Parts: sequence; C-alpha cells; structure tokens
Amino acid sequence: MVLRSLLIILLIPVIRVYSQDQVRDTVTQLEEVILYDPIQRNTSLGITPSSIIREKAFQNHSPVDLQSSINQISGVYVLSGALNTNRITIRGVGARTPFGTDKLRLYFNGIPVTNGTGSSTMEAFDLENLASVEVIKGPKGTAYSSSLGGAILLNTKSSERRETRLQTSFTLGSYNLQKNNTLFSLSDEHWVLDLNYNRLRTDGYRENNSFERDGLLLNAGYKFNNDSQISLLVNYIDYTAQIPSSLGATAFAEDPTQAAFTWAQAQGFEANRYTLVGLSYSNKLTDKLKYEHSIFYTYLDHYEPRPFNILDEFTNGYGFRSVFRGNMGKLSRMNYTFGAELYKDEYNWGTYENLYRDNNGEGSLQGEQLSDNKEYRRQFNAFATLHIPFSKAFTAQLGLNINKTVYDFRDLFNIGASSRSARRNFDIIALPSLDVQYNVGKGNSLYANISRGFSNPSLEETLTPDGVINPDIRQETGMNYELGTKIYSSNGKFWMTASLFRMNIKNLLVAERVGDDQFIGRNAGRTRHQGLELDMNLLLNLSNSLDFIPFLSYSLSDHSFVEFLDAGEDFSGNPLTGVPKHRANFGLRIKNNEGFYWNNTFQYVDEIPLRDDNSLTSDSFTVYNTRMGIQKKLGSSFRVNLNAGVNNVFNVRYAQSVLINAASFGGNEPRYFYPGNDRNFYANISLNYTL
Repeated sequence: MVLRSLLIILLIPVIRVYSQDQVRDTVTQLEEVILYDPIQRNTSLGITPSSIIREKAFQNHSPVDLQSSINQISGVYVLSGALNTNRITIRGVGARTPFGTDKLRLYFNGIPVTNGTGSSTMEAFDLENLASVEVIKGPKGTAYSSSLGGAILLNTKSSERRETRLQTSFTLGSYNLQKNNTLFSLSDEHWVLDLNYNRLRTDGYRENNSFERDGLLLNAGYKFNNDSQISLLVNYIDYTAQIPSSLGATAFAEDPTQAAFTWAQAQGFEANRYTLVGLSYSNKLTDKLKYEHSIFYTYLDHYEPRPFNILDEFTNGYGFRSVFRGNMGKLSRMNYTFGAELYKDEYNWGTYENLYRDNNGEGSLQGEQLSDNKEYRRQFNAFATLHIPFSKAFTAQLGLNINKTVYDFRDLFNIGASSRSARRNFDIIALPSLDVQYNVGKGNSLYANISRGFSNPSLEETLTPDGVINPDIRQETGMNYELGTKIYSSNGKFWMTASLFRMNIKNLLVAERVGDDQFIGRNAGRTRHQGLELDMNLLLNLSNSLDFIPFLSYSLSDHSFVEFLDAGEDFSGNPLTGVPKHRANFGLRIKNNEGFYWNNTFQYVDEIPLRDDNSLTSDSFTVYNTRMGIQKKLGSSFRVNLNAGVNNVFNVRYAQSVLINAASFGGNEPRYFYPGNDRNFYANISLNYTL
C-alpha cells in the first residue's frame, strides 16, 4: 500500500518550470519551503548539485533530533542507536561500517572536522546552533575531498543585521529530557559576536542510556572593509553518555528498554571533551580574484569503559584550508576555483583491563594496561574546478581533486621483534569530475555528472587482529554517474528535484568482527550502488490566512554485491547489507498568518538486509511524529515561540539502527538491533529579545 501510494505521487505531471539560475534571480525566498537548494549558491560547488535543509525544516522534529532532520533528504539515512551512536550513509556508502560514520567528509563552517582516517562525529554539534545542513551526495564535490559518500556541510547561525539580541530556548520531555540553548548576539558595522551556550540532559529510553552534554560555541568576526574580513570559531563540547549497546532478536522482542547484559553489568559509557578552534581570513584581491584561508586545531579526549576492555584515547589535529575563486579576465563568464586542504592528526590510544566483575556491582574498574599505541595520520587534498558557460542554456564544469594519505603506526607497548609498528603510505590518487547543465528555454533544468571518488580504510580496516598494519589493504575507489532535473513553478510555490544515479565501487573495504575488540580488514570485492531520488515541496494557499505545505522525499536504493567472496562463500548478486531498498519521508506543514503552525512527518523505512547471505532482514516500519506551536511578536523587540510535540505517535516498536553480520560469542544470541524510542513527548519555549 505504501509503495502504491509512492508510485502515484511519482507520476504527478509537472508542466511549467524554471531553471536553477533563473529561480535564484527571480523568485523570492519563501520561509515555508521545507527543503530546497540555497538561493545564494555555494561558490565552491559551482553547478554541482547539492541538497540543503534550513531552520524551518528543523521545526518538524524535536530540538534534540538532528538525525530525523537530516533523514528528510532523499538518499541520506542516519541510523541512530542513541544520541551518541549514529551512522550516516549516503547512497549506501558507509552502510557496512560497524560503528560510527566514515567514507564521507564533514565540515563545520567550512572547516574540515573529519579525522585522519575518515571518521566523523555528528553528536559534537547542537541542532539549535545550526542555520543549515548541506549535503553533497557522492564523490562529485571536488572542493570537498571527493569521498565516495560525499560531504555534509554544517553552517551555524550568524548575525546579519546591526543589532543586539538575546535568545533562549527551553525544552522538557519524556525520559527526563531537559535542554537549554542560550544565544547572545552583538553586531555593528564592523563587529559580529555570537556566543552560544547549550546544555542537554536525558535519562534515555533504555537502561544504562543517560546522556549529558554541555557546549559552548563562539563565532566572532571583524569586517575591515567590503573586501576583507577575519573570523574566529570556537566550539567546545563536553559530554558523557552511557551505552546500552545492541540487542538480540529475543531481548528486542521481550523488552527493548533493557541494555545488553554485559554492558549493563559494566555500566559502560563514554566521556568526551572536544575542542575546535578555527581562524579564517577572506579578501578580495582584485575584481576577478577572491580567496579565503582557514587554519584550525582540534582536540578530542575520549574515555570509554567497555565490557571487554577500557579504551583511553586522545587526538590532536590541525591543518588548513585555502580556496581561491575568480574569472579569467576578458573571458569573465569562465570562472574557476582552486585550493588545497591539509588535515594532520596524532592519535594516541591505549586499552586496559576492565575488572567490573570484581567491583561489587559498581560498574567498570580500570586494571592493568593491555596496549599503548600512537598513529600519525595525514590527508592532503588539492582541488580545482573550471566553470565554462558555452551558452545561456548550456554550461559545463571540469573538476579535479588529488589526494595523498599517509598512516604511521607506532606500537609503544611492545618492543623489539614483538613491536607492531608500521607505516602505510598510499599512492597519490587523482579524482576527476565533469558536470553539465542544460536549460530548456525558460523552463526545464537538466544536469549530469560523472565523477570518481575514494574512501580510505578506517583504523580497524588497516590492522589485523594482531594489531599489525595490513600492507595489502587498498583504498576503495568508484565511478559515479548521475542524471537529474530541477523543476520550479513560475510562482515559486512548487519545486521538485529528481535524480537517477549509478556508482560502481571496487576494492570494497570490509571490517569483519572476529572478537569483542578485534577486526580483520580486507578488500573483498565490488558493489553497485544505483537508485532513484525524489524531493518535492508544494505551497497551497487555502485562504488568505491559511497555508498547507506538503513535502516528500523518496529514495529507491537498488544496491548489490557485484563480486563478493568471503571465507569461501560467494555472495555476488545479493543486496548490499545495511541499506533499505525503499525509504520515504512525507510531511505536511499547516500554518496561518497568526503564527500558528502544525508540522506532521511520516517516516517509512523498508526492511534492511542484516547478513551477507541474505538470510535475515529487519522489519520495515512507519513512524509518525507531530509538532504544534505558535510564534508571536510582542511589541517591536520581543518574540516568543511556544510548541509541543509527540514522537512515535502510534507507539511502534522498531529498530532505529542495526548491526550487520553480528557475531555471536560464548553461545549468546547475535545482537543486531538498536531499539527506537517508544511514544514520547516534549514541550519547548523560545524567547527572543532584540535591542
């Protein structure tokens, strides 16, 4: 029934449309639009297509639910086991990663925050601090590393008017949820200062599931003149999160609120202190050349008691990103971008015995040291694009990214012949890209892309179970082919984007779990990622005072193993594990000119293959969330927004995240499932005072 409805929606005819550039020039931005391309083009991307979601779309969900907000974009799926346990996949890339997010690049206000092996952490950022989330699907983002999964660009709110403003938001909800976000903003002709403090605490839906986070965000800038400015970014996060871990099918069916037995006994948790400092300077050298330079430093201190051991680690990272943009003199319609990005980090980690069984039920207790390691990691990207408008209707863009990656592993625990120190120096890899865009008259905008991408192996994938770097491990590489269209109505009340894509990936990286904390990394074959993505939005003025805004995103993901041999078994032709074939987000926003709004979203997720042999899948599910509120301006300086919401209205039992190929140890049932929250409630008040 769900698929039949989706097919009907897909067959809706669209007649009158406007091209991307014409819409940006002629259509007034509507605040009601839920998901749309930015009116101000990301100049680093040129004509490369991307998807962007802004603050109005965040209002569809709870202020703590960044995952559901991102899931409104077709082709992007965030599997969330808890607030601190997230895995982002884009077009199926990253679905086989056991834990966390890799194979894509994450940027925060233009600064790369993905570590040296490609791992990204979304929980280090507060949803209420963000103005937009932009997603580049696949490797076509030449200026953003050309990763197979693509890139996600997080952009914070910033003051654009000369004003002094104080804004605070309070949220209370189920599971003893308490959240506060307070912003002080000051700006004048030259200075901009945004200082934000946020605090979040919740007991969580499950046993051993509490989460507590404090954060401080500083955005400061000084504008010397119309051509140059300098800015400072500081983001500090301190959070402690208990870990309930995944459940087997029996435990999930009997009581999804329970934690995995050993994790409950050890009272497993993670404690993190994360700091990002970035300094950026931009300048207009001439009318035809502009540049922006950023330097940054990151620090992460992570402590995680697990049932099998205790992990104690810290990482120092630093680097720069420089981008030049201009046009070619008399050929002023021919634009170019070039630049470079360097990220280096020093990763230090050790493991210790966990003596929780001898601690009288008090949880984890650190014992003797088991390992002591250091790894130096370096990634360098150089990139360039050339934008060539052959005519008013036809435009092309050539791009090239060059990557160099080096890992240097030091074993500080073992000495002599037993030392496992090793160095992995990957060859330079060239990643070209070609975009073309064709506008038909005043209307249809068609685009196509051919691009090459790569993924570096994660730490687990570079090491054998003995902790030795595997000299034969290779980077994943793939070719992406994409054809799409962008459609806008003449009055700006309807838009639609649709794309067909195919990505062929070889040297598939596989991290097979062979023990509690042991993995084997290897290149195991080839995969084919192909599918259809659709996003649409419609504004219906039912009266002078009442608007209906329905919106839809749909993803058809037909991903499969082309060639995959594992432990003597042939899985070629099977669906790719960890990816639902069909996924849809349908929503309806109702608002009037008195400030009332009512947002409704339905998320449908098809069953997910859990094993390479296709012997087990998760159950499909549909979850309905609703949020209702009213926002009012009281006088010339004061605004208030009151709202409340219900998540999982029909109290569906479902797995919000899954593990693939889960192993069974000691005769215990494999643990595949992270339960989603049951029906839960929240209420929020936001106050804004402007001087």
